Amino acid sequence: MTEAPKIRIRNLYKIFGATPSRMVPLVQDGLDKAALLERMNHVLGLQDINIDIHAGQVTVIMGLSGSGKSTLIRHLNRLVDPTSGAILVDGQDITTYSHGDLVELRRTKMSMVFQGFGLMPHQTILQNAALPLLVRGLSAAEAEKQARQWLTRVGLEGFETRYPYQLSGGMQQRVGIARALTSNADIMLMDEAFSALDPLIRKDMQDLLLELQKELKKTVVFITHDLDEALRLADHLVILKDGRIVQQGDPQQIVLNPADDYVNDFVRDINRAKVIRVRSVMSQMDPGISYCGDICGEANLERLIAASGGNPAHQYRVIEQGEPVGRIQLLDALKALLPHDAAPRH
Repeated sequence: MTEAPKIRIRNLYKIFGATPSRMVPLVQDGLDKAALLERMNHVLGLQDINIDIHAGQVTVIMGLSGSGKSTLIRHLNRLVDPTSGAILVDGQDITTYSHGDLVELRRTKMSMVFQGFGLMPHQTILQNAALPLLVRGLSAAEAEKQARQWLTRVGLEGFETRYPYQLSGGMQQRVGIARALTSNADIMLMDEAFSALDPLIRKDMQDLLLELQKELKKTVVFITHDLDEALRLADHLVILKDGRIVQQGDPQQIVLNPADDYVNDFVRDINRAKVIRVRSVMSQMDPGISYCGDICGEANLERLIAASGGNPAHQYRVIEQGEPVGRIQLLDALKALLPHDAAPRH
């Protein structure tokens, strides 16, 4: 039996304006974002959003500026209220929650990591990391004990008595992650958390998140406008445009099978050899084939090409968790490197 999603979003609409609830039927009847603004003086933030977010996975929501991604993540902890629709967390619709229920949700079930770090400038690094437990009423000694463990885990041991202004941007964001982990919440919301960082520091932070996720298996909802970051982090990818979902699913399959020109434009210029995994383009096992060797299903095509020496006839057995799960010929891998619209035309 398939486990129920940790978070289930159903038929979610957000419209900004004087009478947003009256605008929902108009949008449902086909009034688009531009027409809604021009004719009705209302802004369409989100349109009929349906997403299942599973426990222990990283769900990345991406899109260009104005696509609605930050509006969407703020619905998950009700910093923004929906115009209509349902948001179920562990089966309970949080759109019906009272103020007290929401406070409890934010204190115990969800943590948030912000793009601008969101640290208290007058508090030490240790005090910042301990804040979620202090808000819950734990003693300072116990809260700081737990916070100290997470600061060590994110590589900030020895910086506990420093203040935010004494740390680099990457170090400040590590404090933000430590604070989120100190809360011990099942769900982490990360809104453009690495966007303000330099490229090398940003990659370090991605590495840290992946390392922590492998161990902790949090339910992470990550917002970004960067496709490379999305493809590196996502178990499930959701692409927004003008407040609606244009495609969602396995990131590998989105790269290989973009739903429309908008998505195709997103994925056209990526380094496909680094992004596409062997498991995404493998074929079924064939007992009659002699293999040149084994390759891990999670390996990217760049590694396969290097292993083959560039011989398109070479076939490899694909291995996952010690077991053969398929086969791949270098020629098939090379075909997968072509952009979706680059097939020969006759």
